[in-house]
Amino acid sequence: MIPSKETLIATNRFGLGASQNDITHARSNPRQWLHDQINTEYAIPNIFMAQPSSEILLNEAYENRRLKNIDAKKAAGKIRRRGFNQSLRARLTNQVQTERPFAERLVMFWSNHFTVSRTRGLIGPAIPSYENEAIRPFIFSRFEDMLVSVTQHPCMLIYLDNTSSIGPNSRQGARRGKDLNENLAREVLELHTMGSQGGYTQTDITNFAKILTGWTVSRKRKNPKQQKVPPGKFQFNNRTHEPGPQILLGKTFNQNGKRQGVQALREIARHPSTANFIATKLVRYFINDNPAKADIKTIARVFRKTNGDLAEVSTALIDLKSAWKTSGTKIKTPEELIISAMRALQIEAPLSLPRRQLLFPALKSMGQEVFHAPSPAGWPDEAKAWIAPESLMHRIEWVREFSRQSAAAINPLEIFDNTIGPFASDEAKRMIKGAPSREDGLALIFSSPAFQRR
Repeated sequence: MIPSKETLIATNRFGLGASQNDITHARSNPRQWLHDQINTEYAIPNIFMAQPSSEILLNEAYENRRLKNIDAKKAAGKIRRRGFNQSLRARLTNQVQTERPFAERLVMFWSNHFTVSRTRGLIGPAIPSYENEAIRPFIFSRFEDMLVSVTQHPCMLIYLDNTSSIGPNSRQGARRGKDLNENLAREVLELHTMGSQGGYTQTDITNFAKILTGWTVSRKRKNPKQQKVPPGKFQFNNRTHEPGPQILLGKTFNQNGKRQGVQALREIARHPSTANFIATKLVRYFINDNPAKADIKTIARVFRKTNGDLAEVSTALIDLKSAWKTSGTKIKTPEELIISAMRALQIEAPLSLPRRQLLFPALKSMGQEVFHAPSPAGWPDEAKAWIAPESLMHRIEWVREFSRQSAAAINPLEIFDNTIGPFASDEAKRMIKGAPSREDGLALIFSSPAFQRR
């Protein structure tokens, strides 16, 4: 039985690609299937429970930097890369096998929204832990809670240089003449909350940077008695914090110490510009590269009314009428393409050899190496970024090789029905049916415009 168009919209637009399991559970009521995945007590999948914490991994990174012996440094680097690759494999396995794909898609959205990247090598191996610690627990919580968690996370503080930001009038700044670093303050306002047109000024950026001084990462002390905070964790350092009240967005923040930064973040999260900016990004991500103003207004209104309750915002996204009118309005990123192809085939061991060679190297060649976004803006979310001729060529090459390795015991017509059938023409189905081999049939499906879009 061919699934309905609504079922495939649910599994592709809001999920990670239609699997037979998804179709079975979503068929009777696709929208309810999505609503049922919204759980304010969301639990981190068991596959991640054995993963080392960012605290451990960052402390190891700092220790490895101190190594003088070249061979020991290389050996330590090899161990760190192996652990990082294991984390990536666990993440992909979960994406392919999860029964809560809407929740996983939200993790992907927010992780990209609050990007930290391996371009800063020190934090590279800890980024999967950052996603699990700072993003996953808050996808159905309040936006401001996620914002505080992310901004305080050691990976973000290192990535955006806040560990080197010192208040000019702080005890350490006055003594050493160190500089204020505005990177974190600027990116929180421009990329994470209000947007570049949100109404803040350069003075707001500077004052916000002063508020965030002292937010740093604990380092291992030679004297254990001086180790007040475990190495690799968030630490507030009063000696580098700019003293006194600061004016931000027309409001004065008099709080002492860390509380000043936390309160500033919560105020920014509640600003009307933040609601509009987040609503625009969500509608663009889920619905259309050119989001409708009415849809943005609807999501922004829910965001403001609920003080950024992301469970309510996610519910409102599902309930947008425009989300169910058409399919294929979004080009899949390389990562989405690979995940959806594997889910379509119900692959139980996505990283068994030789398939492993088809995954992470392929993502790199297609321009989306995992956790390696080129800037704090994250990966782009519009078709023009992913349909350049070279990128399309690498997609087709991957599809052909993936189909070659996966075609045994696969009936392409069943995959056709479960993935693109309701949206494909009779001619497309005849082409699949008349393909000279199962491999060719699969390749035709996965390379079709209907499958390459969601």
